[in-house]
Amino acid sequence: MKLRELGEDRLIARLVLHARARPDVIAGPGDDCAVVVLPGKKRLLLLKTDCVVEKVHFSPNEKPGAVGWKAMMRTLSDFAAMSGLPQYALVTLIAPAEREAVWVTRLYRGLQRAADRFAVAIVGGETSSTSGPLIVSVSAVGLVERARCVRRSGGRAEDILFVTGRLGGSGRSRHLKFMPRLEEARWLTENFRIRAMMDLSDGLGADLPRLAKASGVGFALEEEALPRTRGCSITDAINDGEDYELLFALSPNDADVLGKKWRQKFPRLPLTRIGHLTQPASRNTNHGFHGFVHFQ
Repeated sequence: MKLRELGEDRLIARLVLHARARPDVIAGPGDDCAVVVLPGKKRLLLLKTDCVVEKVHFSPNEKPGAVGWKAMMRTLSDFAAMSGLPQYALVTLIAPAEREAVWVTRLYRGLQRAADRFAVAIVGGETSSTSGPLIVSVSAVGLVERARCVRRSGGRAEDILFVTGRLGGSGRSRHLKFMPRLEEARWLTENFRIRAMMDLSDGLGADLPRLAKASGVGFALEEEALPRTRGCSITDAINDGEDYELLFALSPNDADVLGKKWRQKFPRLPLTRIGHLTQPASRNTNHGFHGFVHFQ
């Protein structure tokens, strides 16, 4: 079976089928970050790696500084998804030998600028040559308090679904300029009990079903309510991908209070109620969503 036939989710399930469990690993493959217990500590260790590939995540004519920014921020966005605080990063560059050195220098300036934005230290990495496209991989380590670590699997039926920002239109260079919602995630978990959360890297159409499946529930989406980037359709908002906004669920009892407090704290960033989680009986409904599909 070819990878395009298998698909990303089934591929990952196959690869981790025989992964060995350890008592100090709270969450392994399948969440936004791996979560590991620190002995004798009240905080948990978060680990994440992500990459950008030329002609997949960026075009060859993009500014290298913007590519570096995206490569770092993609990884840090997953820390936001779990309300974590990234601390250190490793950068691996795999590049063709004919690539101009000045291009790579500017790439690393973009990586550093993104890391500095959230006080992340780049502490090492690796370089290698390739005959194929250029690849930048960023691995990061961070921390989160036990009580504030949010996973995808805590949602309950009737929980209200919210998204930050606006969706769709990532292809118009938005995917190179986004800001991970680290500050917003930290504020959310300081003031509310967020039941489930993730970042929208593959698009609402792919990621909302993943959150619902991890929580063992279904979902009802109010499509007309989706906050869209100017010029984008509802289909764009659901399926474009690379929004890097937060999708989260919380109790209906907290929904109204959240809206009021959010507007006071983040007046320039929309927060939109887009639906709710349902009983698992509706989980297998074919909604026609797809988001970004890997291996196509």
